[in-house]
Amino acid sequence: MPNSPAEIRQLDGGYAREARSLLYHAYRHEPTFAYLFEAGRTGYDQRVRATVRELVQQHFSEDLPALGLLIDDRLIGMALIAPPQRRLDITESWGWRMRMLLTTGFRCTRRYLEYHDAVLACLPPGTYHLLPLLGIHPEFQGQHYGEQLLEALHNWCAEDGSSQGVVLDTGDEHYLDFYQRQGYQEVGQVAVGPIVEHVFFHPNPQPAVKASA
Repeated sequence: MPNSPAEIRQLDGGYAREARSLLYHAYRHEPTFAYLFEAGRTGYDQRVRATVRELVQQHFSEDLPALGLLIDDRLIGMALIAPPQRRLDITESWGWRMRMLLTTGFRCTRRYLEYHDAVLACLPPGTYHLLPLLGIHPEFQGQHYGEQLLEALHNWCAEDGSSQGVVLDTGDEHYLDFYQRQGYQEVGQVAVGPIVEHVFFHPNPQPAVKASA
């Protein structure tokens, strides 16, 4: 069980600053980001910060949903959620692309867009929610908060009758068993440079059947 009780809360743009800090710490050592934004070249941390900032800013500016996990009002985990009808909006925004070019450079922006398009191309048919960014702050990992966040996320997404479930991807092999234990099924793989990106699908939980009176 988690060491301290955590609260699930739907987030809005007022959490943007905390969201940027949390997701930066969650992704700065992630293998896919290390390749996309060239960890071996000077300025890597700044490119990761810029990418997270632009993704979070665009997400909230389009009023897309996000769920957060908080302990004593501190944001320790969160997921950006792209509903079935709007999952392509962010990277199709020319404003977002221009800001990415100015902050991360042409090569890294191109790599990110190629990665994004490759993941979308291997998705199964149907309608579902996508998770562009998902993370638990490193200080709170390994304490079962990830399970709590995913359970709440699955239940939240299941309220949308047009969605069949949730799709996410990861290039970190340490998380493969974790997602499979949470009921995710691998539906595809994408080569991101030397990284194998695994694409997972989780069907919406079925509503409990009430016993007859």
